[in-house]
Parts: sequence; structure tokens; C-alpha cells
Amino acid sequence: MIENAYIAPVVGAEITSGHVIVDGGRIAALGAGPAPARAGAERIDAAGCLVTPGLVNTHHHLYQWASQGLYQDSTLFEWLTGLYRTWARMDAEVVYGAAAAGLGWLALSGCTTSSDHHYVFPKGRGDLFEAEVRAAAELGLRFHPCRGSMDRGQSDGGLPPDEVVERTDDILTGTAETIDSYHDPSFDSMLRVAVAPCSPFSVSETLMRESAKLARDKGVRLHTHLAETLDEEEHCLEQMGCTPVEYMEKIGWLGDDVWFAHAVHLHDKDIRRFADTGTGSAHCPTSNARLGAGIARVTDLLAAGAPVGLGVDGSASSELTSMAGEMRQAMLFQRAVHGPTALTARQALELGTLGGARNLGRHTEIGSLEVGKLADIAVWRVDGFRAAIADPVCSLVFGPTPPLARLLVGGRTVVADDELRTVAQDSVASAGAAARRRLMRAEESR
Repeated sequence: MIENAYIAPVVGAEITSGHVIVDGGRIAALGAGPAPARAGAERIDAAGCLVTPGLVNTHHHLYQWASQGLYQDSTLFEWLTGLYRTWARMDAEVVYGAAAAGLGWLALSGCTTSSDHHYVFPKGRGDLFEAEVRAAAELGLRFHPCRGSMDRGQSDGGLPPDEVVERTDDILTGTAETIDSYHDPSFDSMLRVAVAPCSPFSVSETLMRESAKLARDKGVRLHTHLAETLDEEEHCLEQMGCTPVEYMEKIGWLGDDVWFAHAVHLHDKDIRRFADTGTGSAHCPTSNARLGAGIARVTDLLAAGAPVGLGVDGSASSELTSMAGEMRQAMLFQRAVHGPTALTARQALELGTLGGARNLGRHTEIGSLEVGKLADIAVWRVDGFRAAIADPVCSLVFGPTPPLARLLVGGRTVVADDELRTVAQDSVASAGAAARRRLMRAEESR
């Protein structure tokens, strides 16, 4: 049980000094004042701390941990064309090390649930999907890996080189097998799979349509990149004769089982369609700024009632970005465009928690502190220097990421006193560095 904490449950009133009781991996009670006595229960004194739901990351490319710091001044298309062939050299060992480091870094910034969009599957390099699933299981994070794909290479008018794309039939067969092997739809699931062809400029219309049919037949969610840059809009207008969102609607890709990454360049009618259909988006402010892509219309999406969550995006376009830091970036970017009332600290916290849970279809299970929900909980230290900020939520969102006193996933401690406890922290950091060395050696030898 956690007690003596300031509690920001996201849903419901905040509690200035209260408790949260965890039993069987779920929240059994929360309220004001000391926790009632429970024989044998571990008591966590959270005086000087803020308690929130664990953060939910709804867009990432974990393998990119091994290719950080490259093409630092490039646009998205320049960056992609520069890195596709590097990524084609990855193997399962690279993916495991990159995923372990990337997920460990997320946990240290308060993240309890992360998606991942893996869309490069070079042949003969081992089981890349299994490698990242294994890393997440060892760390103890709730994981939503997306089986990505590309089947439209340069010879078919796509952006990626032909050597990094797969055959459409192989993709659909492999995706179905992945869902059957890994997807767990249970309430307290630690592992769910989504279907995620990469983007309109790297995937055929046939694959987009068949992926949607497969996902809906299997009862899983759909994810892809969309409207990230103006280059993408120009590509769609030239090759599809319509805007990216019009294309998605045409091929049956709008709905409450879909969330898009980025969604930066939306027209007013696009926002209305997102809201009307319940289509979600993952806002990735740091990556969008790093690549000069623009600022998503988050304020307008929220005002329309469309679901919006946050994503750190791949580490190679968002180096060492923390999940907590994305709440701050999201808030500041909207204020830079629309003024100081555009997005509040509490709205930013909701984007990073319940908004992300909605994107993943898990808002009844995670994303807020409510009795019966899973005990995915972050306990942030807001004392010491931070005590000068009277509002603990302001301290979390406006300032640098506070230290983590505790991070619980299903009631299990993953981080304590700013250190990973499920795995050796130094080992996962070293695994990430080793993954980069291995990938770069493979690139140099090609």
C-alpha cells in the first residue's frame, strides 16, 4: 500500500494526502488519509511524492536505439533513405539489446506500458519479434508490439529500397502467425499485438486493405504512420490522388480500433472524421521537432473529442527522449502556437496516461487510478528543490522529470529509487551500446 501521497488519479478528484491499496495486481482502494491496516502488506511511505497512473507510450521503434545520432539535420524522407540499408543489417541480437535498453529507459521515466512498431524484417537474421517480446518480459513492462511491414519498394514507387521490403503474402502469413503466437486479450494482459503496415509511402493498397481485414478478423488493433510531413501529403496527392486521411478513409482505415502515429498535417475535415470515428493519434512532439516536421494540432483534436496519446517515437529520431518529457513537450508546443491556456499540465498528464490507454484500447484497464483497474502506478519524488512548486502536477509536467521513488506494473516493482529492479540496470545499458556496435559493424562490412 502507498500512503501519505499527493494522488492525481486523472479520473476523479485529486487527493492532497492519501493512500492507494494494491491487491492481486489491481487497485483495491484509494482515498484520503492513512491506509487502513492490512496484515502483512508492504507499506510505502510516499510523503513528498506525487502518485499518478503509469505512463503509456503509444508509438516507438525500439530497434532504432542502435542507430541514434545519425542524420542529425535531415528531413524525414532524407533520414529514412539514409537509414533503411543500415536497419536492413539488424539481427535478433541487435533487436534484443536495443529493446532492452529502450524499454529500460522508458521505465526510468515512468512508463508502465509501451507499444512498439517494428517494420523491418530482413531474412535470415533470427526471430526479431521474439527478441523484443523477450526483452519486455524480462523488464516487466506491459507491451504492445505492432507487427509492421513494408511491401512497396522503390521499383513500385515507394520510398524504401527493394532490399528491405517483404512479399505481401509473406507479410500477411507472418502477421497472422505472430498474432496467434503472442496476442493475449485478457484484462491483465502483459502482451497484445497490433497489425501495423508502415506508411502510405512504403505499403501497397492491397496490403493496407488486407491488413485491416486480418486485424478485424483476429480482433486486434491497427496502427500506421500518417500525415507526418508535407512530403507525405505531396506523395499521396501525386500517387493516390487524395490526401493521407482521405486515403485512409477510402481503404477502411478509420475507426475506434485504429490509431495513427504523428498526424501532424491534418485538415479541419480530417479532425472531424477522427472525432466522428473514434480514430486515435499518437503525438510525438520531440521527434516531429527534431525532423522539422511541424506541430500536431493536438488542441484542435482534443476540442473535437478525438482520442490523443503520446509517443516518444524511435530513438534515432528522438534521442534519449523520456516518456515524462513528452508531456512537457506536448504542453509547451501547443502553448507556443495557441497561447498559455492551450494545454494545461493536467491535460498533458491525461495525454500521457488515459489518452494513451484509449489509443491501445485499454482505457478500462489502465490509464487512471480507479478501483478495479490494474495497479500500474508511478510514484514521483516532488520534494527537495521541487517542493518550491506548490502544485505537484505542475512540478511533474512543467519541470524536468522528477526522480521515481517507485514504479509498479500490476503491483510489481519495476523501478525503486530511480533504479531498475527487475533487471540489472548496467546490463541493459550495456546491451544497448553493444547493439549499436554490432549494427554499425554490420553496416561497415556490407
